[in-house]
Amino acid sequence: MPNPPGSGQPPDPRDDVVRGHSAGFVNDHQPGLGHSGPVCPAAATPLPRQAAAPAAAASRRRHGCSSSGSFEWAERPLGGALRAAAQALPVAGPDYLSEINLAAPALVRSLAQTLRRGLILLIDYGFPQAEYYHPDRSTGTLMCHYRHRAFDDPFYLPGLVDITAHVDFTSVADAALAAGLEVMGYADQAHFLINCGLLDGLAGREPASVAYLRQAAAVQKLVQPSEMGELFKAVGLTRGIETPLAGFAHGDRRHAL
Repeated sequence: MPNPPGSGQPPDPRDDVVRGHSAGFVNDHQPGLGHSGPVCPAAATPLPRQAAAPAAAASRRRHGCSSSGSFEWAERPLGGALRAAAQALPVAGPDYLSEINLAAPALVRSLAQTLRRGLILLIDYGFPQAEYYHPDRSTGTLMCHYRHRAFDDPFYLPGLVDITAHVDFTSVADAALAAGLEVMGYADQAHFLINCGLLDGLAGREPASVAYLRQAAAVQKLVQPSEMGELFKAVGLTRGIETPLAGFAHGDRRHAL
């Protein structure tokens, strides 16, 4: 059984592999909005990869089976809404590979139809579109996780690994505006949580206590740029709310969307 690329020796999976045929990918980690094929945790739906050659020649990359029965990538022409989305991206070139998620905007539209007044708060890892489809990010954001190991081969242990991709928050914001919602804030997780009073829980504890040290370590993981603080973003979508949202009082980056 092959090892995941770049991950060293992975744990022996034989204890929890059910022998037999696998018909697809399963993603059981959906913290926000991905599943099946390359997926996006902020969409819970299929997320095809697309090669953005000049838009007219862009192709769709899906998983298929080789003559030996193993999984491999298969190129397919783009069509319909997926082709239109690819043509609108600010990238071009025969070697550019990335993901397009049509389901995250669809989810926002669906939520907007049921929201009379209130807030939709989405938190997940991702970028504005200009960063997501930056020319230097030419291999997309797809990553796989298995037993706390990260690698980029989605065909390793299909059905057991978590397959995920980042969120294009610009498409989320555009869908919200088109559905009549207001984008009331967009910030990284660190600013959002600190604005919401995350540090207040530490203020009343004895700095030398075990409870303080444990809580401080948890806070560090949530807000440090090298951990979750910068990669994770929060976006607030509202209807019928005029009051500014406290979580976006400082560090609001709506201009980046």
